[in-house]
Amino acid sequence: MNKQVQQNHTDAQFPHMNSVHNPGDDEIDLRELFSVIWQGKWLIIAITTVFAIGSVIFALMQPNTYKSEALLAPASEEQGGGLSALAGQFGGLASMAGINLGAAGGVDKTQMAIEVLKSRQFASQFIQKHNILPDLMATDKWDMSTNTLVYNEKMYNPVTKTWLREVKAPFKPEPSMQEAFKVFKKVIEINSAKDTGMVTISVEHLSPNIAQQWVTWIVEDINKAMKERDVAEAIRSSEFLNKQIALTNVADIRSILYRLIEEQAKTIMFAEVRDEYVFKTIDPALVSEEKDGPKRALICLLGTVLGAGLALMIVLIRHFVRKEE
Repeated sequence: MNKQVQQNHTDAQFPHMNSVHNPGDDEIDLRELFSVIWQGKWLIIAITTVFAIGSVIFALMQPNTYKSEALLAPASEEQGGGLSALAGQFGGLASMAGINLGAAGGVDKTQMAIEVLKSRQFASQFIQKHNILPDLMATDKWDMSTNTLVYNEKMYNPVTKTWLREVKAPFKPEPSMQEAFKVFKKVIEINSAKDTGMVTISVEHLSPNIAQQWVTWIVEDINKAMKERDVAEAIRSSEFLNKQIALTNVADIRSILYRLIEEQAKTIMFAEVRDEYVFKTIDPALVSEEKDGPKRALICLLGTVLGAGLALMIVLIRHFVRKEE
């Protein structure tokens, strides 16, 4: 009897010790979950509808964008064959005289051109040369009927050609080349096929005419830039080789140097007679007749799904918060 009274006294002091924990209590009852969702169905429908309508309005407000692309093939590098052969044949003899002919392989000119295309320097020079900063940074939409761009009046005045945007220091009303480069690398896309070596350059813009024009300019400018690099290097090499000829009396070495100068002259001549120096155009850029974006159906679908997910989360959180109270 005393033991029973003592046990009852202990249970009264520590009631939690008498309860048995059931692992199933921590699991969510699916029937309860569906019941909660059903009870909050009108809230879910309302929020999902709002998001769906909002996504449709947002999608319709987005201007159409157009993409133009060109398919290019790497130009042959036959002008480098003579120099590579000389480097392999007379490299040891020339090194004895203190002359470095370089490696027989060298850097892939096509890959170098692609990296130049992606560089900040090329983008800055391209933007400044063709004066495309307003078309890149301040456009709102393209008027198809007049084939003209509509600029953001708060950013740029096309009549006076002045920048009006309000920014904090160190930024200025006219965007810097660093800002322009961030936007430029988003509208240009460069892809190289590993199996064929073909290169595709594409530009996306509000105006299909501008997209086509920029692709054409990019191909022309990269060919010209790589040509000028090789010509300048060949001229410097020729000047250096002429100085080396004056410093040596060894007939074999002088013969090698003369042949090297001849190869540099061939490089200059080859560059001057060919406009498509690095890339040959297989399929030129065209003015697109169909829009490339935006993907309005996808925007509407994602907006609706986001709204439904947010609504479900709100309903469930409200239920469990009330349950804990």
